[in-house]
Amino acid sequence: MQSREQTRARYPDESGHVERDKVRLYYEVYGTHRRTVFLLPPWSIIHSRHWKMQIPYLARNSRVLTFDGRGNGRSDRPATGYREREFAADALAVMDATGTDRATLVSLSLGARWALVLAAEHPDRVDGAVFIGPSVPLGPPPAGQLPYLWSKKLRTDAGWAKYNRHYWLRDQRGFLEFFFAQMFPEPHSTKAIEDCVGWGLQMSPETLIATEAEKEFDEKTVRELCGQVRCPVLVIQGTDDLITGPNRGIALAQALGAELVLLEGAGHGPHVRDPVKVNLLLREFLSRRK
Repeated sequence: MQSREQTRARYPDESGHVERDKVRLYYEVYGTHRRTVFLLPPWSIIHSRHWKMQIPYLARNSRVLTFDGRGNGRSDRPATGYREREFAADALAVMDATGTDRATLVSLSLGARWALVLAAEHPDRVDGAVFIGPSVPLGPPPAGQLPYLWSKKLRTDAGWAKYNRHYWLRDQRGFLEFFFAQMFPEPHSTKAIEDCVGWGLQMSPETLIATEAEKEFDEKTVRELCGQVRCPVLVIQGTDDLITGPNRGIALAQALGAELVLLEGAGHGPHVRDPVKVNLLLREFLSRRK
């Protein structure tokens, strides 16, 4: 179900759908500059509006491209097809449909996986890559995330036990409220949490389960992809990230030989809670790609 859209600071200059393997993907294009910044979708638990504080700023000097990942927003919600390389292929289809030969990629969380595929296996399409709070299987998870089994029926719903398919079917809103409270541990994050819960409710719990069930990347795959990346890379990582933990961003930067910026006190969504700082980091990175 689509909720009523909030007023935007800037509206797209172009929007539409591209179909790939019978899945329609909704995209938006802002600006007409030569250089393109491609803001990739993260986990389909939210859609592209989470970039709303980056789009108007970046569009002053760059052409900005976004799309809703399959499973949410104005894109289709197939019953299957949520493996990492499907999202990467979707991104390429959006680039082709919008006449985007090359772009600098910016990813959040799980979007790091599709960005890695694109940068490693399609280097002719990628000028550079920025990873924010990357969700990659490198290093240990954050302290406090107990090793609950996602598919097992549990006797508790406390804390991270909510990250469980049976709980999602029983209380989707309860999971979303918990998850996004973890994503934004910073004070005064009520609006960010409410936005994300609303976006999360635009997908069914069955679709949410499908997006989790098909994840397949392991540490070996990620390290192999990292070894193929040749473009400039920046990793932005919050020190108080309760979703993936700072260790994974640090480990990815090391594996890529990338520049690493640690944001003290920031959680998993620093582009939302401290957009000025993140936008300036993006501007500086882009200024070196001219």
